[in-house]
Amino acid sequence: MSAVSALLPAAIPSPSQGVWHLGPFPLRAYAIAILIGIVAAVLITQRRWEGRGGNSDQVVEISFWAVPFGILGGRIYHLITSPDAYFGKGGDPWKAFAIWEGGLGIWGAVALGAVGAWIGCRRQGVRLTVFADALAPGLLVAQAIGRLGNWFNQELFGGPTTLPWGLRVDDAVAVQAGYPAGTLFHPTFLYELLWNLAGAALLVWADRRFRLGHGRVFWLYVVVYTTGRLWIESLRIDPAHGFLGLRLNVWTSILVGLGALVAFVVVGRRHPGRETSVLLGPEQDSDTAPPADDAAEVVAHEVPRSQGAGADEASPAAGDEDGHVSR
Repeated sequence: MSAVSALLPAAIPSPSQGVWHLGPFPLRAYAIAILIGIVAAVLITQRRWEGRGGNSDQVVEISFWAVPFGILGGRIYHLITSPDAYFGKGGDPWKAFAIWEGGLGIWGAVALGAVGAWIGCRRQGVRLTVFADALAPGLLVAQAIGRLGNWFNQELFGGPTTLPWGLRVDDAVAVQAGYPAGTLFHPTFLYELLWNLAGAALLVWADRRFRLGHGRVFWLYVVVYTTGRLWIESLRIDPAHGFLGLRLNVWTSILVGLGALVAFVVVGRRHPGRETSVLLGPEQDSDTAPPADDAAEVVAHEVPRSQGAGADEASPAAGDEDGHVSR
Protein backbone atom coordinates (compact mmCIF):
# COMPACT_ATOMS: atom_id res chain seq x y z
CA MET A 1 0.00 0.00 0.00
CA SER A 2 1.15 3.57 -0.65
CA ALA A 3 1.75 6.22 2.01
CA VAL A 4 -1.41 7.95 0.79
CA SER A 5 -3.64 4.94 1.43
CA ALA A 6 -1.94 4.26 4.75
CA LEU A 7 -2.93 7.73 6.00
CA LEU A 8 -6.60 7.29 5.09
CA PRO A 9 -8.51 7.01 8.39
CA ALA A 10 -11.54 5.11 7.14
CA ALA A 11 -11.78 2.50 4.42
CA ILE A 12 -12.67 -1.11 3.82
CA PRO A 13 -9.43 -3.08 3.42
CA SER A 14 -9.10 -5.81 0.83
CA PRO A 15 -7.90 -9.29 1.81
CA SER A 16 -4.22 -9.84 1.18
CA GLN A 17 -4.88 -12.96 -0.92
CA GLY A 18 -7.68 -14.89 -2.53
CA VAL A 19 -5.99 -18.23 -3.12
CA TRP A 20 -4.39 -20.70 -0.72
CA HIS A 21 -2.64 -23.93 -1.60
CA LEU A 22 -3.23 -27.28 0.02
CA GLY A 23 -0.26 -29.08 -1.42
CA PRO A 24 -0.71 -28.94 -5.21
CA PHE A 25 -4.39 -28.04 -4.90
CA PRO A 26 -5.43 -24.35 -4.98
CA LEU A 27 -8.25 -23.26 -2.68
CA ARG A 28 -9.87 -20.15 -4.14
CA ALA A 29 -11.91 -17.85 -1.92
CA TYR A 30 -14.33 -17.21 -4.77
CA ALA A 31 -15.07 -20.90 -5.22
CA ILE A 32 -15.45 -21.36 -1.46
CA ALA A 33 -17.93 -18.47 -1.32
CA ILE A 34 -19.97 -20.02 -4.13
CA LEU A 35 -20.05 -23.41 -2.40
CA ILE A 36 -21.08 -21.90 0.96
CA GLY A 37 -23.79 -19.95 -0.85
CA ILE A 38 -25.14 -23.13 -2.44
CA VAL A 39 -25.24 -24.91 0.91
CA ALA A 40 -27.02 -21.95 2.52
CA ALA A 41 -29.59 -21.85 -0.29
CA VAL A 42 -30.30 -25.58 0.05
CA LEU A 43 -30.76 -25.35 3.83
CA ILE A 44 -33.08 -22.34 3.59
CA THR A 45 -35.06 -23.94 0.77
CA GLN A 46 -35.45 -27.18 2.73
CA ARG A 47 -37.04 -25.31 5.62
CA ARG A 48 -39.39 -23.35 3.37
CA TRP A 49 -40.20 -26.46 1.30
CA GLU A 50 -41.23 -28.36 4.41
CA GLY A 51 -43.42 -25.42 5.37
CA ARG A 52 -45.27 -25.88 2.09
CA GLY A 53 -45.81 -29.57 2.72
CA GLY A 54 -42.82 -31.07 0.91
CA ASN A 55 -40.02 -33.37 2.04
CA SER A 56 -36.57 -31.85 2.61
CA ASP A 57 -34.86 -34.72 0.76
CA GLN A 58 -36.65 -33.62 -2.41
CA VAL A 59 -34.76 -30.32 -2.32
CA VAL A 60 -31.43 -32.16 -2.38
CA GLU A 61 -32.57 -34.36 -5.27
CA ILE A 62 -33.72 -31.34 -7.28
CA SER A 63 -30.47 -29.51 -6.49
CA PHE A 64 -28.49 -32.33 -8.09
CA TRP A 65 -30.04 -31.19 -11.37
CA ALA A 66 -30.38 -27.44 -10.80
CA VAL A 67 -26.81 -26.71 -9.60
CA PRO A 68 -24.86 -28.27 -12.53
CA PHE A 69 -27.27 -26.74 -15.04
CA GLY A 70 -26.88 -23.38 -13.30
CA ILE A 71 -23.08 -23.53 -13.43
CA LEU A 72 -23.18 -24.43 -17.11
CA GLY A 73 -25.65 -21.64 -17.85
CA GLY A 74 -23.57 -19.14 -15.93
CA ARG A 75 -20.48 -20.11 -17.91
CA ILE A 76 -22.27 -19.83 -21.26
CA TYR A 77 -23.58 -16.37 -20.39
CA HIS A 78 -20.09 -15.29 -19.32
CA LEU A 79 -18.61 -16.47 -22.62
CA ILE A 80 -21.28 -14.64 -24.61
CA THR A 81 -20.92 -11.34 -22.74
CA SER A 82 -17.12 -11.46 -22.21
CA PRO A 83 -15.73 -13.29 -25.24
CA ASP A 84 -12.49 -11.36 -25.80
CA ALA A 85 -10.34 -13.32 -23.33
CA TYR A 86 -11.31 -16.54 -25.11
CA PHE A 87 -12.06 -15.73 -28.75
CA GLY A 88 -10.57 -12.25 -29.22
CA LYS A 89 -7.08 -11.24 -30.26
CA GLY A 90 -4.57 -13.14 -28.12
CA GLY A 91 -7.38 -15.13 -26.45
CA ASP A 92 -7.28 -18.84 -25.67
CA PRO A 93 -10.44 -20.68 -26.85
CA TRP A 94 -9.58 -23.76 -24.79
CA LYS A 95 -9.93 -21.72 -21.59
CA ALA A 96 -13.63 -21.44 -22.39
CA PHE A 97 -13.95 -24.94 -20.94
CA ALA A 98 -11.97 -24.12 -17.78
CA ILE A 99 -14.96 -23.51 -15.53
CA TRP A 100 -12.81 -24.21 -12.49
CA GLU A 101 -10.90 -21.01 -13.26
CA GLY A 102 -14.02 -18.93 -12.69
CA GLY A 103 -16.17 -16.68 -14.85
CA LEU A 104 -19.92 -17.14 -14.32
CA GLY A 105 -22.91 -14.94 -15.15
CA ILE A 106 -25.95 -14.85 -12.88
CA TRP A 107 -28.44 -14.45 -15.71
CA GLY A 108 -27.36 -17.62 -17.45
CA ALA A 109 -27.11 -19.45 -14.13
CA VAL A 110 -30.72 -18.65 -13.24
CA ALA A 111 -32.05 -19.39 -16.73
CA LEU A 112 -30.42 -22.77 -17.25
CA GLY A 113 -30.63 -23.58 -13.54
CA ALA A 114 -34.40 -23.27 -13.91
CA VAL A 115 -34.27 -25.92 -16.63
CA GLY A 116 -32.39 -28.24 -14.30
CA ALA A 117 -34.86 -27.51 -11.50
CA TRP A 118 -37.75 -28.33 -13.85
CA ILE A 119 -36.19 -31.69 -14.67
CA GLY A 120 -35.61 -32.41 -10.99
CA CYS A 121 -39.15 -31.41 -10.07
CA ARG A 122 -40.63 -33.63 -12.76
CA ARG A 123 -38.59 -36.58 -11.51
CA GLN A 124 -39.79 -35.92 -7.96
CA GLY A 125 -43.40 -35.39 -9.06
CA VAL A 126 -43.64 -31.89 -7.59
CA ARG A 127 -44.56 -28.48 -8.95
CA LEU A 128 -41.82 -26.20 -10.22
CA THR A 129 -43.74 -23.10 -9.15
CA VAL A 130 -43.86 -24.22 -5.52
CA PHE A 131 -40.17 -25.11 -5.56
CA ALA A 132 -39.25 -21.76 -7.13
CA ASP A 133 -41.18 -19.92 -4.43
CA ALA A 134 -39.45 -21.91 -1.71
CA LEU A 135 -36.05 -21.30 -3.31
CA ALA A 136 -36.23 -17.55 -3.98
CA PRO A 137 -35.05 -16.13 -0.61
CA GLY A 138 -32.26 -18.69 -0.35
CA LEU A 139 -31.13 -17.79 -3.85
CA LEU A 140 -30.66 -14.18 -2.80
CA VAL A 141 -28.71 -15.27 0.28
CA ALA A 142 -26.48 -17.46 -1.91
CA GLN A 143 -25.80 -14.55 -4.25
CA ALA A 144 -24.95 -12.33 -1.29
CA ILE A 145 -22.41 -14.83 0.02
CA GLY A 146 -20.98 -15.35 -3.45
CA ARG A 147 -20.15 -11.64 -3.74
CA LEU A 148 -17.57 -12.04 -0.99
CA GLY A 149 -15.46 -13.73 -3.63
CA ASN A 150 -15.23 -10.39 -5.48
CA TRP A 151 -13.87 -8.81 -2.31
CA PHE A 152 -11.14 -11.42 -2.00
CA ASN A 153 -10.26 -11.10 -5.68
CA GLN A 154 -10.26 -7.27 -5.58
CA GLU A 155 -12.45 -7.06 -8.66
CA LEU A 156 -15.70 -5.59 -9.99
CA PHE A 157 -15.55 -2.57 -7.71
CA GLY A 158 -17.15 0.75 -8.54
CA GLY A 159 -15.75 4.15 -9.37
CA PRO A 160 -13.65 6.36 -7.05
CA THR A 161 -15.27 7.64 -3.87
CA THR A 162 -14.39 9.70 -0.81
CA LEU A 163 -17.00 8.00 1.36
CA PRO A 164 -15.70 6.52 4.61
CA TRP A 165 -16.61 3.01 3.46
CA GLY A 166 -14.57 3.24 0.28
CA LEU A 167 -12.80 0.06 -0.75
CA ARG A 168 -9.00 0.05 -0.53
CA VAL A 169 -7.32 -2.20 -3.11
CA ASP A 170 -3.69 -2.97 -3.83
CA ASP A 171 -1.85 -0.15 -5.59
CA ALA A 172 -1.21 -2.37 -8.62
CA VAL A 173 -4.95 -3.07 -8.92
CA ALA A 174 -5.82 0.64 -8.74
CA VAL A 175 -3.21 1.55 -11.35
CA GLN A 176 -4.39 -1.24 -13.65
CA ALA A 177 -7.91 0.19 -13.38
CA GLY A 178 -6.51 3.56 -14.51
CA TYR A 179 -6.44 5.40 -11.18
CA PRO A 180 -3.65 6.64 -8.89
CA ALA A 181 -2.36 4.38 -6.15
CA GLY A 182 -4.29 4.87 -2.92
CA THR A 183 -7.63 5.62 -4.64
CA LEU A 184 -10.70 4.34 -2.79
CA PHE A 185 -13.52 2.75 -4.77
CA HIS A 186 -17.20 2.03 -4.27
CA PRO A 187 -17.44 -1.46 -2.69
CA THR A 188 -20.10 -2.73 -5.06
CA PHE A 189 -19.65 -6.26 -3.67
CA LEU A 190 -20.88 -4.92 -0.31
CA TYR A 191 -23.74 -2.96 -1.84
CA GLU A 192 -25.04 -6.05 -3.61
CA LEU A 193 -24.46 -8.26 -0.57
CA LEU A 194 -26.55 -5.98 1.66
CA TRP A 195 -29.19 -5.45 -1.03
CA ASN A 196 -29.61 -9.20 -1.51
CA LEU A 197 -29.92 -9.91 2.21
CA ALA A 198 -32.51 -7.15 2.59
CA GLY A 199 -34.31 -8.53 -0.47
CA ALA A 200 -34.37 -12.03 1.03
CA ALA A 201 -35.95 -10.65 4.20
CA LEU A 202 -38.51 -8.77 2.08
CA LEU A 203 -39.45 -11.96 0.20
CA VAL A 204 -39.97 -13.91 3.42
CA TRP A 205 -42.12 -11.13 4.86
CA ALA A 206 -44.22 -10.70 1.70
CA ASP A 207 -44.70 -14.46 1.37
CA ARG A 208 -45.99 -14.74 4.93
CA ARG A 209 -48.06 -11.57 4.81
CA PHE A 210 -49.78 -12.16 1.47
CA ARG A 211 -49.46 -15.97 1.17
CA LEU A 212 -47.89 -15.75 -2.28
CA GLY A 213 -47.88 -18.78 -4.52
CA HIS A 214 -47.79 -20.04 -8.11
CA GLY A 215 -44.31 -18.64 -8.68
CA ARG A 216 -44.99 -15.12 -7.42
CA VAL A 217 -42.28 -15.22 -4.76
CA PHE A 218 -39.78 -16.09 -7.49
CA TRP A 219 -41.01 -13.31 -9.77
CA LEU A 220 -40.72 -10.90 -6.87
CA TYR A 221 -37.16 -12.13 -6.36
CA VAL A 222 -36.35 -11.24 -9.96
CA VAL A 223 -37.87 -7.77 -9.54
CA VAL A 224 -35.93 -7.13 -6.33
CA TYR A 225 -32.62 -8.41 -7.68
CA THR A 226 -32.79 -6.61 -11.02
CA THR A 227 -33.73 -3.33 -9.31
CA GLY A 228 -30.61 -3.54 -7.16
CA ARG A 229 -28.41 -4.77 -10.00
CA LEU A 230 -29.57 -1.83 -12.11
CA TRP A 231 -28.02 0.85 -9.90
CA ILE A 232 -25.10 -1.24 -8.66
CA GLU A 233 -24.08 -2.16 -12.20
CA SER A 234 -24.06 1.54 -13.14
CA LEU A 235 -21.36 2.15 -10.49
CA ARG A 236 -18.95 -0.49 -11.78
CA ILE A 237 -15.92 0.48 -13.86
CA ASP A 238 -14.70 -2.93 -15.06
CA PRO A 239 -14.68 -3.39 -18.86
CA ALA A 240 -18.04 -4.50 -20.23
CA HIS A 241 -19.84 -4.53 -23.54
CA GLY A 242 -22.47 -1.83 -23.90
CA PHE A 243 -25.40 -0.76 -26.03
CA LEU A 244 -26.70 2.79 -26.50
CA GLY A 245 -24.45 4.07 -23.76
CA LEU A 246 -25.44 1.51 -21.13
CA ARG A 247 -23.71 -1.67 -20.01
CA LEU A 248 -25.23 -4.89 -21.32
CA ASN A 249 -26.12 -6.03 -17.80
CA VAL A 250 -28.03 -2.78 -17.22
CA TRP A 251 -30.20 -3.48 -20.26
CA THR A 252 -30.66 -7.06 -19.10
CA SER A 253 -31.76 -5.86 -15.67
CA ILE A 254 -34.31 -3.48 -17.19
CA LEU A 255 -35.84 -6.00 -19.58
CA VAL A 256 -35.82 -8.98 -17.20
CA GLY A 257 -37.11 -6.87 -14.30
CA LEU A 258 -40.02 -5.48 -16.31
CA GLY A 259 -40.90 -8.95 -17.57
CA ALA A 260 -40.86 -10.31 -14.01
CA LEU A 261 -43.07 -7.45 -12.80
CA VAL A 262 -45.63 -8.22 -15.50
CA ALA A 263 -45.53 -11.92 -14.64
CA PHE A 264 -46.00 -11.15 -10.93
CA VAL A 265 -49.12 -9.08 -11.64
CA VAL A 266 -50.64 -11.45 -14.22
CA VAL A 267 -50.09 -14.57 -12.12
CA GLY A 268 -51.48 -12.76 -9.08
CA ARG A 269 -54.71 -12.01 -10.90
CA ARG A 270 -55.10 -15.58 -12.11
CA HIS A 271 -53.96 -17.26 -8.89
CA PRO A 272 -54.31 -14.86 -5.95
CA GLY A 273 -53.58 -17.56 -3.37
CA ARG A 274 -51.11 -20.34 -2.69
CA GLU A 275 -51.07 -23.93 -3.93
CA THR A 276 -52.59 -26.47 -1.56
CA SER A 277 -50.07 -29.17 -2.49
CA VAL A 278 -46.51 -29.43 -3.74
CA LEU A 279 -47.46 -32.45 -5.85
CA LEU A 280 -48.14 -32.37 -9.56
CA GLY A 281 -51.82 -32.62 -10.30
CA PRO A 282 -54.92 -30.58 -11.07
CA GLU A 283 -54.47 -26.87 -10.39
CA GLN A 284 -55.87 -25.68 -7.10
CA ASP A 285 -55.90 -22.14 -5.82
CA SER A 286 -54.27 -21.53 -2.51
CA ASP A 287 -56.19 -21.36 0.70
CA THR A 288 -59.07 -23.14 -1.03
CA ALA A 289 -59.86 -26.59 0.27
CA PRO A 290 -60.96 -29.22 -2.27
CA PRO A 291 -64.69 -29.80 -2.58
CA ALA A 292 -66.13 -32.13 0.03
CA ASP A 293 -67.12 -34.71 -2.57
CA ASP A 294 -63.51 -34.93 -3.75
CA ALA A 295 -61.81 -34.86 -0.37
CA ALA A 296 -61.49 -38.63 0.01
CA GLU A 297 -60.13 -38.97 -3.51
CA VAL A 298 -57.53 -36.24 -2.95
CA VAL A 299 -56.36 -37.82 0.30
CA ALA A 300 -56.16 -41.25 -1.27
CA HIS A 301 -54.22 -39.82 -4.20
CA GLU A 302 -51.77 -37.61 -2.31
CA VAL A 303 -50.94 -39.32 0.95
CA PRO A 304 -48.99 -42.26 -0.51
CA ARG A 305 -47.02 -39.89 -2.74
CA SER A 306 -46.15 -37.50 0.08
CA GLN A 307 -44.55 -40.09 2.28
CA GLY A 308 -41.25 -38.34 1.59
CA ALA A 309 -38.09 -39.31 -0.23
CA GLY A 310 -38.31 -42.83 1.13
CA ALA A 311 -41.37 -43.57 -0.96
CA ASP A 312 -39.70 -42.01 -3.98
CA GLU A 313 -36.54 -43.98 -3.51
CA ALA A 314 -38.39 -47.26 -3.11
CA SER A 315 -40.11 -46.67 -6.43
CA PRO A 316 -38.91 -46.36 -9.76
CA ALA A 317 -24.18 -28.12 -6.76
CA ALA A 318 -11.57 -18.60 -11.16
CA GLY A 319 -9.22 -17.17 -14.82
CA ASP A 320 -5.84 -17.02 -13.24
CA GLU A 321 -4.33 -17.79 -9.90
CA ASP A 322 -6.38 -15.02 -8.30
CA GLY A 323 -9.61 -16.25 -9.79
CA HIS A 324 -12.23 -14.47 -11.85
CA VAL A 325 -15.64 -13.19 -11.24
CA SER A 326 -19.27 -13.91 -11.73
CA ARG A 327 -20.77 -11.13 -13.72
